[in-house]
Amino acid sequence: MSLPSAELSLRKGADRRLRAGHLWVYSNEVDSKKTPLGQFASGDLVCVRAADGTVLGSAYMEPQSLICARVYALRERREFDESLCRFLVERALRNREAVFDKPYYRLVYGDSDYLPGLIVDRFGDYLVVQLNNAGIERFEQVVFAVLIQLLQPAGILLRADSRGRKELGLSDRVEVVHGDVPRQLQLEENGVRFVVPVWDGQKTGWFYDHRMSRARLAAHVPGKDVLDVYSYIGGWGIQAAAFGASTVCCVDSSGPALEGVMENARLNNLESVVRTSQGSAAETMAAMQGDGQKFDVVILDPPAFVQRRKDLKKGIAAYRKINELGIRLLRPGGMLVSASCSMHLSRADLMQAMHGAANRAGAQLQIIEQGAQGPDHPIHPAIPETEYLKAIFARKL
Repeated sequence: MSLPSAELSLRKGADRRLRAGHLWVYSNEVDSKKTPLGQFASGDLVCVRAADGTVLGSAYMEPQSLICARVYALRERREFDESLCRFLVERALRNREAVFDKPYYRLVYGDSDYLPGLIVDRFGDYLVVQLNNAGIERFEQVVFAVLIQLLQPAGILLRADSRGRKELGLSDRVEVVHGDVPRQLQLEENGVRFVVPVWDGQKTGWFYDHRMSRARLAAHVPGKDVLDVYSYIGGWGIQAAAFGASTVCCVDSSGPALEGVMENARLNNLESVVRTSQGSAAETMAAMQGDGQKFDVVILDPPAFVQRRKDLKKGIAAYRKINELGIRLLRPGGMLVSASCSMHLSRADLMQAMHGAANRAGAQLQIIEQGAQGPDHPIHPAIPETEYLKAIFARKL
């Protein structure tokens, strides 16, 4: 490894965000006459300089992307080597171990841990890794070596098959890079056990981000009838059952996901409480309403309806529609848990969608508490995009 020999110069006045601690360089901020983007290859290391020559940081290049460089070391020119990687991963590990007593969490969360493009989820003795840009992929062997040194995992699975990789023109890769990794792994969250399809499931196989909000179900579900929509393998629904719900119905369009729900129900001796219904969320909920079904708690945790900022208006309408269906299925005094993982949808937008949905349903809502991503998904204060998760608990008056 060597220090970044190439330099990336910014236009005058384009250095404000980086001076304030941001880690992204946009292509329109580059002084293309001084340092043409065409001279760089994906993954090249560069020293980023302001127009006056000040060193702003060291970065990986993605010259074909709108975000053409991602900073991994602020205000210094330094190599990306095993020493730096170990320091960053070790710091992330200490921060997780300080708040979680068992080894089930997101160990590395990209920019927030100053490792842009790197995601590492920990499942006890196993790790599942995502490499979401060419810069971090260039140094994958360094990353793997550090993870092996620090954690001595039984196995590391690479799930380099994200949507972001496709948009960058990177090929999919799903492979074991260390040891051996079973098709399914176990984890424990909030005292509840799960089996997770890490090879074939969504993203790394599990979503640790809603852990804290799911824990709050314990105060609201005992003795209640619960509907978990977009359930995947039952992260919300199985925990609701474990926390004392009388009945839980998990709805998802995926048959394998619902098989996972029942496997996790059996794992926790909850199969008598949990049932599943396969189909699209909107159609299934409308059919339930037509059948006169009612629930005390309805949980809505859909995929991101707003993938890009230009989709915001359409996405808000989708959130309003699904929340209206959920509200109509609630008994008076029931609780709606409405979640969103759409980065471009603000908390205020989600609340407004819920309020509009309640008006359409002829109901009134009272927000009683709110949730956000857990401490293994830290927020970088200079990068609003690292704060994406919302969960709003509202009572139907």
